[in-house]
Parts: sequence; structure tokens; C-alpha cells
Amino acid sequence: MLIRRVCRRDQLADGGRAVTFSVSRPGRALPAFVVAYDESVHAYVNVCPHRGTPLDWQPGEVFDESGLYLICATHGALFEPDSGRCIAGPCQGAHLQRIPVDVVGEHVVLQHDVLSDYADQ
Repeated sequence: MLIRRVCRRDQLADGGRAVTFSVSRPGRALPAFVVAYDESVHAYVNVCPHRGTPLDWQPGEVFDESGLYLICATHGALFEPDSGRCIAGPCQGAHLQRIPVDVVGEHVVLQHDVLSDYADQ
């Protein structure tokens, strides 16, 4: 089983800057990010379900000013950091595509880096 380190856990602060990385889908790479929220880590493909644009307005800047919601820089849609569900904006009810991650020792890791291994939400 392939285990890929994404970052050190201590690089992530609740409601703070995301660490960006990429995952593969057969034939292409996709941008992704991992964040900390409520003392847990969550990772998503960095693509808004509404327009297909990245969430971050600057690399790793995916939280709103309060640090409570992920926000799309293109149109301001708000997403729950722990579920990826859009709670406000034109894609309300849609979900960001989750990437399963774990904390192993001091690192955030993913078990596979080919996205086809993950179920779409």
C-alpha cells in the first residue's frame, strides 16, 4: 500500500492556511488542499462544484475571515470544513470532493494518490 506524506500535522492550524498538493486522476493531476478544523484534518480537491474554479484566492487561503468556513474566492460560496458541504451560495447542497487523509505520527498522509481510488460525493 502506498502511503504519501502530504505535510507535517503541525503545519496546520485550526481555521488557518491550507497546505496545497496534487492528486492524480487517470490522465491528469488535480489541485488539492488539506486543512485543520476542530482539531481534525480534512482534504479536498481544490475545485468548486459550481464553476470548477479553485477555492483559494492566494495559495492556501481557503478559509473565510472567521476561520469557520471554507470559501470560494470566485463567488463566495461557503463550505463546511469537516464535510465539504456547501451551505451558502450558488452550489448550496453540493459537496467538495473529499480526499481521505489520516494523521500518522507527525504527518498527514493519504493512502493512495490516484483519485479514482476515492468515491465521489
